[in-house]
Amino acid sequence: MRRSGVPFPCHVMVPVVYGCEARAILDVAMALGTEVTVVGVVALKKEQSLSAGAKQARELRKQIQRLTHNTHAHVRTPVLVSHAPWHDLQKVIKDESPDLLLLEWGSCLEAMSMTPADVLATPLCDVALMRGVLPKRPLRVLAPVRGGPHAELALRLAINVQPSELIALHIKLTGDASISDAPFYGLQRVLDRLPDVQKRTVITDDATKTILDESKQVDLVVMGATARPTNSLISLGPVADRVLKESPAMVLVVKTRRPMSETMMDETVGAQAISILVDKWFAENTFYADEFADIQNLVALKQKQRLTISLALPALNEEKTVGKVIRTVKRALMERIPLLDEIVLIDSDSTDRTRQIVEKLGVPVHIHQHLLPQLGARRGKGEALWKSLLVTRGDIVVWIDTDIVNIHPRFVYGVVGPLLLNPKIKFVKGFYRRPLKVGDKVQASGGGRVTELTARPLLNLFYPELSGVIQPLAGEYGGRREALEQCAFFSGYGVETGLLIDIFEKYGLSSIAQVDLLERVHHSQPLEALSKMSFAIIQTVIRKLERHYERAFIADVNKTMKLVRYEEGNYFLDVEEIAERERPPMMEVEEYVKRHKR
Repeated sequence: MRRSGVPFPCHVMVPVVYGCEARAILDVAMALGTEVTVVGVVALKKEQSLSAGAKQARELRKQIQRLTHNTHAHVRTPVLVSHAPWHDLQKVIKDESPDLLLLEWGSCLEAMSMTPADVLATPLCDVALMRGVLPKRPLRVLAPVRGGPHAELALRLAINVQPSELIALHIKLTGDASISDAPFYGLQRVLDRLPDVQKRTVITDDATKTILDESKQVDLVVMGATARPTNSLISLGPVADRVLKESPAMVLVVKTRRPMSETMMDETVGAQAISILVDKWFAENTFYADEFADIQNLVALKQKQRLTISLALPALNEEKTVGKVIRTVKRALMERIPLLDEIVLIDSDSTDRTRQIVEKLGVPVHIHQHLLPQLGARRGKGEALWKSLLVTRGDIVVWIDTDIVNIHPRFVYGVVGPLLLNPKIKFVKGFYRRPLKVGDKVQASGGGRVTELTARPLLNLFYPELSGVIQPLAGEYGGRREALEQCAFFSGYGVETGLLIDIFEKYGLSSIAQVDLLERVHHSQPLEALSKMSFAIIQTVIRKLERHYERAFIADVNKTMKLVRYEEGNYFLDVEEIAERERPPMMEVEEYVKRHKR
């Protein structure tokens, strides 16, 4: 069974040893894990026959059943009856592949004839040793963090117990210049973006005494073992050993299975700490469209918050699909249930019947090149989205593309849902499986090529906090007007990337959410069009970096793209300008300010 609500999904394995009190360790496992596997262990002495353990195994099964009743724990059967319980337990770990092995320090290890060194020398998964009883809530937790993989794991688990107060204590040692503070740098970047975590720094010449003194004020201490190579014969390190023995609070000491090399002791350690932030965001801010299928409930939330919602549809020559898109959404979300307050088409001067089809359906149509003529007309979807803020009135503005073949109301209510559910969320991106329609045939996968080959690699490289966004280029997204009007809009293909980075930089990662819209069927684009899109997205990211570092990286001359052509047996180059230009935030446009009385 799985438990929701824990920031980091974690499969915890707990050995329950015959003759040991198991309530405390099970309570900790339930607090840490989204999934808990309980393994019963009967440890026999070598001179005893294995069959002699049958009675103990039966008693242990009853004990485990009683302890796990009405919990989310899964009980693995059969109970292990063994002369070498650690050897047999390792086989179970290989079979079950847990994220974390939770063991009780002291008598239970001794009952299995084990030492901490046995467990920690070559761990098959992350390991946590605990001592004490988890207090009732509210729970005050201390996480001493110096940096490195063990500290990162400690911080993750400290967050998972969902404390009422979490203190991240950074200890700096005095008088030893040889001890670098570099391992903490990556973790510090994460801590700066976790507003619910209290950050404290203490300079001391006795780290152990400082932790023990601080532990008097908390209920639980979660800390990493000393950062040493994985095959080190030293168990936890002198600090963790003493804290386990002497702390008045409950203690959890953890060691990651991640291999550690000598290079992990320098300034590169902590580079992976950003995953704490990203994984926490992913777990807490990823939604599913079916969570919001009760549209009446969404309407009630909208009315309670006194919000209005606009749907703006960008279009360019979409006569084949635009009618069905509007009829489907309008019927479900305006006529049957009034979730939307308006639908507006923002046309990019289509040359087919797009506008006529939409006008017959009673939806207002605007040609974006005709809006704000004093600012000049530009081509591009981003231009249409930017100007849609001018002609819509909703507190929430949602955009979906008009070329969706399998249109369904979830493309709209899925995006709206998180914004109504959580007032702190300012921007929601859709994601979905993307089969490609090529002619009359549908390929099961293959969509999102620019996403995977350009957008996500760039975000991982320069904006790693955004690396959990599954489809940053998805055309189905929306946000609060109060945030969108503060953002610059790129006029072309870079609009989605630019908006995502802008929202992140202005409001933080927690203001962004994503929602699974299941599946989106669309027509494929030729490779050359995808190349142009990639070129524009690269420009967008570089422009954002230029603003951040206040220096120019590329000259205007580099914004033309040489396209390779082939004709009648000859190759030649064709030059096309693909310059991603920005529009200022709408709040800087006088006509917008007057119209919306901002």
